[in-house]
Amino acid sequence: MSWSLIIRLLVLALLIAFLVAPESFAFLLQPFTKIGQPAIYDRGTLWGLTLSHLAITFAATSLATLVALGLAILVTRPFGAEFLPLSRSLANIGQTFPPVAVLALTVPILGFGTAPTLVALFLYGLLPIFENSITGLTTLPPTVTVAARGMGMTGLQRLVRVELPLALPVILSGVRLSTVISLATATIGSTVAARTLGEIIIAGLTASNTAFVMQGGLIVAVLAVLIYDGLSALERFFVARTTKGSSLSPR
Repeated sequence: MSWSLIIRLLVLALLIAFLVAPESFAFLLQPFTKIGQPAIYDRGTLWGLTLSHLAITFAATSLATLVALGLAILVTRPFGAEFLPLSRSLANIGQTFPPVAVLALTVPILGFGTAPTLVALFLYGLLPIFENSITGLTTLPPTVTVAARGMGMTGLQRLVRVELPLALPVILSGVRLSTVISLATATIGSTVAARTLGEIIIAGLTASNTAFVMQGGLIVAVLAVLIYDGLSALERFFVARTTKGSSLSPR
């Protein structure tokens, strides 16, 4: 077991311990509070807020992945190539309108809570996945695709058994970037009453309690690093797997 893995596991264990029993770490945060202020956020459980934050992030990223990958598959087929400009424009919407602006536009329609945050994160996460999916599907080794056609595979068989498996590492790279961006951006969801870790940061800023701001920010930062590393490891696994070659025999 490498030292880097041991350090990551130790950090994960410390994070879980902090979320489950934050009072045990109060002495570390107490110096950052004013007289009479609590060191640990006490208007909700850190564990519950973290799970809610992760659920919102992964729900938005999963939906963005389905839509972005579907659009990428469409525009990389001969019959859908003409829709590339339109699809790229749709994927760019989230980058054109900041998440705060999306929240301002969606709250009057969807109300306060999780829904506006999901919409903002979904739109913001489309572009990295869409562009990486297109790159992965359009930069496949020509010899592999020609061999697949020569073996009589249908278009669907080539997509499912050849193109997507070979493009998966590049697609995962886009998903990784989108996930980390959404994880950090989800904190603003608390401004519209979504249950995220931004609730702790906002409470700290409102009460001038640096300890609250630190614990909310640190939890998000540690989660981002751990998730980034985990998805990077998954990406490396698929890279190693695809380099061994893929079976092209039709079923």
